[in-house]
Amino acid sequence: MTQPIVRVLREPWADPDVPLPSYETAGAAGADIRANLTEADRATGLEIQPLHRLIVPTGLRVEIPAGFEMQIRPRSGLALRHGLTLPNTPGTIDSDYRGPLGVLLTVIGTEPVRIHHGERIAQAIVAPVVQAYFTTAETLSDTARGSAGFGSTGRG
Repeated sequence: MTQPIVRVLREPWADPDVPLPSYETAGAAGADIRANLTEADRATGLEIQPLHRLIVPTGLRVEIPAGFEMQIRPRSGLALRHGLTLPNTPGTIDSDYRGPLGVLLTVIGTEPVRIHHGERIAQAIVAPVVQAYFTTAETLSDTARGSAGFGSTGRG
């Protein structure tokens, strides 16, 4: 498979000095995405209160190749240190979406978290997508698990 190319367009108001998504190490699966705040918020940043949600702007729009998606995931260090995470993890950006790329963040910790201009706030995973065909059936095949659901495989 050839390496997909994601085309990126900066919003007219976006700070061009904020880097595009980038892989921080050679083996990184996710490209770090940065907050690109509006001019009015750049000096002070944006504060997220515990258990509240906020869409943080990136100043970007993306064109993902057909047959791929972009998954937006939390950064583990921010989750560990501050309880900063994404309530819809992973968030999915479809290949036919051309709107603004915002990152929906929430704080599950006990203290507010301030997002600073240019800060790495999430990571993007570009992955292939297979669209299935759904059809009705009279029966489903039997398996050893059957209809056992949540927690049915036990712990350990």
